[in-house]
Amino acid sequence: METRYTHSPEDIRHYSTEQLRKEFLVEKVFEPNQVKLTYTHNDRMIFGGVMPVEGKLTIELSTELGVDYFLQRREMGVINIGGPGVIEIDGVSENMVKQDGYYIGKETKEIAFSSVSAEDPAKFYIVSVPAHHKYPNKKLSIEKIVPLCMGESNTLNQRKIYQYVHPNQCESCQLQLGYTVLEPGSSWNTMPCHTHERRMETYLYFDMEPDTRVFHFMGTPQETKHLVVGNEEACISPSWSIHSGVGTSNYTFIWGMAGENITYTDMDMVPMQDLK
Repeated sequence: METRYTHSPEDIRHYSTEQLRKEFLVEKVFEPNQVKLTYTHNDRMIFGGVMPVEGKLTIELSTELGVDYFLQRREMGVINIGGPGVIEIDGVSENMVKQDGYYIGKETKEIAFSSVSAEDPAKFYIVSVPAHHKYPNKKLSIEKIVPLCMGESNTLNQRKIYQYVHPNQCESCQLQLGYTVLEPGSSWNTMPCHTHERRMETYLYFDMEPDTRVFHFMGTPQETKHLVVGNEEACISPSWSIHSGVGTSNYTFIWGMAGENITYTDMDMVPMQDLK
Protein backbone atom coordinates (compact mmCIF):
# COMPACT_ATOMS: atom_id res chain seq x y z
CA MET A 1 0.00 0.00 0.00
CA GLU A 2 1.41 3.34 -1.10
CA THR A 3 1.04 6.36 1.17
CA ARG A 4 0.26 9.88 -0.09
CA TYR A 5 0.44 12.86 2.27
CA THR A 6 -1.69 16.00 2.41
CA HIS A 7 -0.91 19.41 0.88
CA SER A 8 -2.15 22.95 1.23
CA PRO A 9 -2.90 25.20 -1.76
CA GLU A 10 0.37 27.01 -1.01
CA ASP A 11 2.31 23.74 -1.26
CA ILE A 12 1.37 23.11 -4.88
CA ARG A 13 1.67 26.68 -6.17
CA HIS A 14 5.06 26.06 -7.78
CA TYR A 15 4.78 22.32 -8.46
CA SER A 16 5.99 21.13 -11.83
CA THR A 17 3.76 18.84 -13.89
CA GLU A 18 5.83 15.88 -12.71
CA GLN A 19 5.48 16.83 -9.04
CA LEU A 20 1.73 17.39 -9.36
CA ARG A 21 1.26 13.97 -10.97
CA LYS A 22 3.43 12.27 -8.37
CA GLU A 23 1.36 13.63 -5.49
CA PHE A 24 -2.20 13.50 -6.86
CA LEU A 25 -2.35 10.93 -9.70
CA VAL A 26 -2.36 7.13 -9.38
CA GLU A 27 -1.43 5.82 -12.80
CA LYS A 28 -1.78 2.08 -12.16
CA VAL A 29 -4.89 1.02 -10.25
CA PHE A 30 -5.39 -2.53 -11.54
CA GLU A 31 -2.75 -5.26 -11.91
CA PRO A 32 -3.61 -8.93 -12.66
CA ASN A 33 -3.65 -11.07 -9.50
CA GLN A 34 -2.82 -8.11 -7.27
CA VAL A 35 -4.37 -5.79 -4.71
CA LYS A 36 -3.08 -2.25 -5.32
CA LEU A 37 -4.08 0.31 -2.69
CA THR A 38 -3.25 3.94 -1.98
CA TYR A 39 -3.56 5.46 1.49
CA THR A 40 -4.13 9.21 1.36
CA HIS A 41 -3.94 11.28 4.53
CA ASN A 42 -6.81 13.35 3.12
CA ASP A 43 -9.46 12.06 5.55
CA ARG A 44 -7.41 8.81 5.73
CA MET A 45 -9.12 7.30 2.72
CA ILE A 46 -7.79 4.08 1.20
CA PHE A 47 -8.68 3.40 -2.43
CA GLY A 48 -7.52 1.11 -5.20
CA GLY A 49 -8.06 -1.96 -7.35
CA VAL A 50 -8.44 -5.68 -6.75
CA MET A 51 -8.06 -7.75 -9.93
CA PRO A 52 -8.32 -11.50 -9.34
CA VAL A 53 -7.55 -13.58 -12.43
CA GLU A 54 -6.64 -16.97 -11.00
CA GLY A 55 -7.88 -17.81 -7.51
CA LYS A 56 -8.98 -15.47 -4.74
CA LEU A 57 -7.50 -12.23 -3.46
CA THR A 58 -7.82 -10.76 0.02
CA ILE A 59 -6.69 -7.44 1.49
CA GLU A 60 -3.72 -8.00 3.74
CA LEU A 61 -2.98 -5.80 6.73
CA SER A 62 -0.58 -2.91 6.51
CA THR A 63 1.42 -1.57 9.45
CA GLU A 64 -0.07 1.90 8.75
CA LEU A 65 -3.45 0.79 10.13
CA GLY A 66 -2.43 -0.59 13.54
CA VAL A 67 -5.38 -3.00 13.78
CA ASP A 68 -6.00 -6.77 13.81
CA TYR A 69 -7.92 -6.90 10.52
CA PHE A 70 -8.59 -4.47 7.68
CA LEU A 71 -12.14 -3.33 8.55
CA GLN A 72 -11.78 -3.44 12.32
CA ARG A 73 -12.21 0.34 12.43
CA ARG A 74 -13.20 1.04 8.83
CA GLU A 75 -16.08 0.77 6.36
CA MET A 76 -15.72 0.04 2.65
CA GLY A 77 -17.52 0.44 -0.65
CA VAL A 78 -16.90 -1.78 -3.69
CA ILE A 79 -17.89 -1.42 -7.36
CA ASN A 80 -17.02 -3.99 -10.04
CA ILE A 81 -16.01 -2.36 -13.34
CA GLY A 82 -14.79 -5.55 -15.06
CA GLY A 83 -16.13 -8.99 -15.92
CA PRO A 84 -18.39 -11.11 -13.70
CA GLY A 85 -16.93 -11.71 -10.24
CA VAL A 86 -17.70 -13.06 -6.80
CA ILE A 87 -17.23 -11.40 -3.43
CA GLU A 88 -17.24 -13.50 -0.25
CA ILE A 89 -18.04 -11.63 2.96
CA ASP A 90 -17.66 -13.57 6.21
CA GLY A 91 -18.42 -16.80 4.36
CA VAL A 92 -21.36 -15.52 2.30
CA SER A 93 -20.81 -15.37 -1.49
CA GLU A 94 -22.45 -12.83 -3.82
CA ASN A 95 -22.16 -12.62 -7.60
CA MET A 96 -21.04 -9.22 -8.88
CA VAL A 97 -21.65 -8.31 -12.52
CA LYS A 98 -20.25 -5.13 -14.04
CA GLN A 99 -21.55 -2.04 -12.21
CA ASP A 100 -22.73 -3.99 -9.16
CA GLY A 101 -21.65 -2.47 -5.86
CA TYR A 102 -21.45 -3.42 -2.20
CA TYR A 103 -21.34 -1.59 1.12
CA ILE A 104 -19.32 -3.47 3.77
CA GLY A 105 -19.55 -2.22 7.32
CA LYS A 106 -17.10 -1.89 10.16
CA GLU A 107 -15.96 -5.10 11.92
CA THR A 108 -16.39 -7.34 8.87
CA LYS A 109 -13.48 -9.75 9.19
CA GLU A 110 -13.20 -11.85 6.03
CA ILE A 111 -13.50 -10.54 2.46
CA ALA A 112 -12.32 -12.43 -0.62
CA PHE A 113 -12.53 -11.44 -4.28
CA SER A 114 -12.54 -13.75 -7.32
CA SER A 115 -13.44 -13.77 -11.02
CA VAL A 116 -15.85 -16.08 -12.81
CA SER A 117 -13.54 -16.30 -15.85
CA ALA A 118 -9.81 -15.66 -16.20
CA GLU A 119 -10.46 -14.53 -19.78
CA ASP A 120 -12.76 -11.73 -18.55
CA PRO A 121 -11.60 -10.94 -15.01
CA ALA A 122 -13.48 -8.82 -12.54
CA LYS A 123 -12.02 -5.47 -11.51
CA PHE A 124 -13.15 -4.49 -8.04
CA TYR A 125 -12.59 -0.83 -7.20
CA ILE A 126 -12.65 -0.23 -3.46
CA VAL A 127 -12.84 2.86 -1.24
CA SER A 128 -12.44 2.59 2.53
CA VAL A 129 -12.58 5.23 5.27
CA PRO A 130 -12.53 5.23 9.08
CA ALA A 131 -15.84 4.35 10.75
CA HIS A 132 -17.22 4.76 14.28
CA HIS A 133 -20.31 2.55 13.97
CA LYS A 134 -21.20 -0.75 12.32
CA TYR A 135 -23.90 -0.47 9.68
CA PRO A 136 -25.33 -3.52 7.86
CA ASN A 137 -23.58 -4.91 4.80
CA LYS A 138 -25.66 -4.45 1.66
CA LYS A 139 -25.34 -5.46 -1.98
CA LEU A 140 -26.05 -2.53 -4.31
CA SER A 141 -27.18 -4.06 -7.60
CA ILE A 142 -26.99 -1.79 -10.62
CA GLU A 143 -30.45 -2.92 -11.72
CA LYS A 144 -31.97 -1.46 -8.54
CA ILE A 145 -30.33 1.97 -8.76
CA VAL A 146 -32.29 4.71 -10.51
CA PRO A 147 -29.78 7.25 -11.86
CA LEU A 148 -30.02 11.01 -11.60
CA CYS A 149 -30.09 12.54 -15.09
CA MET A 150 -28.14 15.79 -15.09
CA GLY A 151 -26.89 18.39 -17.57
CA GLU A 152 -27.83 19.40 -21.11
CA SER A 153 -26.48 18.68 -24.58
CA ASN A 154 -25.83 22.36 -25.35
CA THR A 155 -23.46 22.58 -22.35
CA LEU A 156 -21.84 19.25 -23.23
CA ASN A 157 -22.53 17.72 -19.81
CA GLN A 158 -25.41 15.28 -20.11
CA ARG A 159 -24.68 12.53 -17.62
CA LYS A 160 -26.25 9.87 -15.42
CA ILE A 161 -25.23 9.69 -11.76
CA TYR A 162 -25.62 6.35 -9.98
CA GLN A 163 -25.52 6.77 -6.21
CA TYR A 164 -24.34 3.59 -4.47
CA VAL A 165 -23.17 4.32 -0.92
CA HIS A 166 -25.61 7.14 -0.31
CA PRO A 167 -28.44 7.73 2.21
CA ASN A 168 -31.08 6.74 -0.36
CA GLN A 169 -29.42 3.31 -0.75
CA CYS A 170 -27.76 2.39 2.56
CA GLU A 171 -26.43 3.86 5.79
CA SER A 172 -22.75 4.67 6.27
CA CYS A 173 -20.61 6.59 8.74
CA GLN A 174 -18.95 9.00 6.30
CA LEU A 175 -18.40 7.16 3.02
CA GLN A 176 -20.17 8.18 -0.17
CA LEU A 177 -19.57 6.30 -3.41
CA GLY A 178 -21.07 6.63 -6.87
CA TYR A 179 -20.68 6.18 -10.60
CA THR A 180 -21.12 8.88 -13.28
CA VAL A 181 -21.56 8.09 -16.97
CA LEU A 182 -21.29 10.86 -19.57
CA GLU A 183 -23.53 10.54 -22.61
CA PRO A 184 -21.99 10.41 -26.13
CA GLY A 185 -21.33 13.97 -27.27
CA SER A 186 -20.79 15.21 -23.71
CA SER A 187 -17.39 15.80 -22.17
CA TRP A 188 -17.73 18.15 -19.17
CA ASN A 189 -18.32 17.05 -15.61
CA THR A 190 -19.46 19.69 -13.13
CA MET A 191 -19.01 23.05 -14.79
CA PRO A 192 -19.61 25.56 -13.29
CA CYS A 193 -17.34 23.81 -10.82
CA HIS A 194 -17.50 23.62 -7.04
CA THR A 195 -15.53 22.95 -3.92
CA HIS A 196 -16.68 21.26 -0.73
CA GLU A 197 -14.44 22.11 2.20
CA ARG A 198 -16.25 19.53 4.28
CA ARG A 199 -15.39 16.54 2.07
CA MET A 200 -12.41 15.29 0.07
CA GLU A 201 -12.83 13.14 -3.02
CA THR A 202 -11.12 10.59 -5.22
CA TYR A 203 -11.90 9.79 -8.84
CA LEU A 204 -11.31 6.70 -10.97
CA TYR A 205 -11.67 7.39 -14.71
CA PHE A 206 -12.41 4.38 -16.94
CA ASP A 207 -14.34 2.95 -19.92
CA MET A 208 -12.18 5.22 -22.09
CA GLU A 209 -10.68 4.51 -25.51
CA PRO A 210 -6.87 4.22 -25.61
CA ASP A 211 -6.44 7.70 -27.09
CA THR A 212 -9.08 9.40 -24.91
CA ARG A 213 -7.81 11.68 -22.15
CA VAL A 214 -9.54 13.55 -19.35
CA PHE A 215 -8.24 16.93 -18.18
CA HIS A 216 -8.91 16.71 -14.45
CA PHE A 217 -8.98 20.20 -12.94
CA MET A 218 -7.87 20.91 -9.40
CA GLY A 219 -6.41 23.74 -7.32
CA THR A 220 -8.20 26.76 -5.90
CA PRO A 221 -10.71 28.65 -8.07
CA GLN A 222 -8.23 31.54 -8.37
CA GLU A 223 -5.25 29.32 -9.24
CA THR A 224 -6.34 26.24 -11.17
CA LYS A 225 -4.14 23.28 -12.07
CA HIS A 226 -4.79 20.18 -14.13
CA LEU A 227 -3.81 16.53 -14.54
CA VAL A 228 -4.03 14.70 -17.87
CA VAL A 229 -5.58 11.32 -17.04
CA GLY A 230 -5.81 8.08 -19.03
CA ASN A 231 -8.03 5.01 -18.77
CA GLU A 232 -8.23 3.37 -15.32
CA GLU A 233 -6.18 6.07 -13.61
CA ALA A 234 -7.23 7.73 -10.37
CA CYS A 235 -6.89 11.22 -8.85
CA ILE A 236 -6.89 12.56 -5.30
CA SER A 237 -8.90 15.77 -4.93
CA PRO A 238 -8.45 17.61 -1.59
CA SER A 239 -11.40 19.35 0.04
CA TRP A 240 -10.08 22.83 -0.83
CA SER A 241 -9.74 21.95 -4.51
CA ILE A 242 -12.22 22.49 -7.31
CA HIS A 243 -13.86 19.32 -8.66
CA SER A 244 -14.27 19.32 -12.43
CA GLY A 245 -13.03 17.69 -15.61
CA VAL A 246 -13.35 17.59 -19.39
CA GLY A 247 -12.54 14.77 -21.80
CA THR A 248 -11.58 14.43 -25.43
CA SER A 249 -14.60 12.09 -25.61
CA ASN A 250 -17.25 10.87 -23.21
CA TYR A 251 -16.04 8.80 -20.25
CA THR A 252 -17.11 7.21 -16.96
CA PHE A 253 -15.80 7.76 -13.46
CA ILE A 254 -16.31 6.58 -9.89
CA TRP A 255 -16.32 9.22 -7.18
CA GLY A 256 -15.63 8.42 -3.55
CA MET A 257 -16.05 10.99 -0.78
CA ALA A 258 -15.39 11.24 2.94
CA GLY A 259 -15.49 14.02 5.50
CA GLU A 260 -17.79 15.98 7.77
CA ASN A 261 -21.16 14.99 6.34
CA ILE A 262 -22.94 12.75 3.84
CA THR A 263 -25.11 15.40 2.19
CA TYR A 264 -24.41 14.93 -1.51
CA THR A 265 -25.61 18.43 -2.45
CA ASP A 266 -23.36 20.17 0.10
CA MET A 267 -21.26 22.03 -2.48
CA ASP A 268 -19.88 25.55 -2.72
CA MET A 269 -20.46 26.57 -6.33
CA VAL A 270 -17.85 28.75 -8.01
CA PRO A 271 -19.12 31.47 -10.41
CA MET A 272 -17.50 31.24 -13.83
CA GLN A 273 -16.19 34.79 -13.57
CA ASP A 274 -14.19 33.83 -10.45
CA LEU A 275 -12.18 31.09 -12.16
CA LYS A 276 -8.58 31.78 -13.08
